[in-house]
Amino acid sequence: MTIQSPPAPQRHAGAAGSGVALYAAVARLGFRRPFAYPQAALWGVVTNAFFGLLRVSVLVALFGARPQVAGYSVTDAVTYTALMQAFIMALALFGWTDFMRTVHRGEIGTDLLRPMNLLGFWAAQDAGRAAAQFALRGLPMLLIFQLGAAFTGGGLHWPAGPLAWTQTILSAALAWACGFLFRFLVNCAAFWSPDAAGFGRFAWALLGLGCGFLMPLAFFPAWAQAALACTPFPSMLNTTVELWLGLRSGPGAWVALGTQLAWTGALLAVTTFTLRRGLRRLEVAGG
Repeated sequence: MTIQSPPAPQRHAGAAGSGVALYAAVARLGFRRPFAYPQAALWGVVTNAFFGLLRVSVLVALFGARPQVAGYSVTDAVTYTALMQAFIMALALFGWTDFMRTVHRGEIGTDLLRPMNLLGFWAAQDAGRAAAQFALRGLPMLLIFQLGAAFTGGGLHWPAGPLAWTQTILSAALAWACGFLFRFLVNCAAFWSPDAAGFGRFAWALLGLGCGFLMPLAFFPAWAQAALACTPFPSMLNTTVELWLGLRSGPGAWVALGTQLAWTGALLAVTTFTLRRGLRRLEVAGG
């Protein structure tokens, strides 16, 4: 038996879903799932701390006797590394293929029967997952780096004051939203290709480079920074880091948040359009 999806089902691929409570329930389930594997979280923290130490060693060696490099102090470089390691799992910086797997396996047929917007369902689920991963891995990672820096007579750089904290938290939420939409857009390649994972591997490499995960974007040549500024990638992490470190403050901080919001809106429009087109050609076979 072959079931072909109807053209652009409004209820599932377009307009809003069936209420905040339903999405909140999905987010709670997404939040609870990582807590079912505490040992995985523990060893993930250990692994991230080990590689974080290696990254700090490389960055500190870059400074030598210089107090600053591209506006970063040694404390900023250590804090940058701590944030990168803290956000790895929360923002799925190494890739995310959950949605493309449901398309390839036909499980999306079940998702389409749910009384809620398909994109909203996955967004709520991923928001819960991201919050749980930050609680399980991100916060312990920041604590480890703070204790390590304090042991050597220093400390991490923290946002200065309530306004800076508010802007940083808003930026982190927008970084997640922007990154989720990009990841979901990449996963939509599964509607057209049985080997969408290949597109994913290229996209995740581009994400790691463009969002500042591999190296602070301030360390890039001017032409590379200008090119990346025309893409949504800096909004997926680098902006949050710069706000956290105080490299953007005052009107510049609000401009950065506005840029993140604009890229999130643009990605939402493109992802929604792509999802609708993909659902039009979807066929789920079973019996």
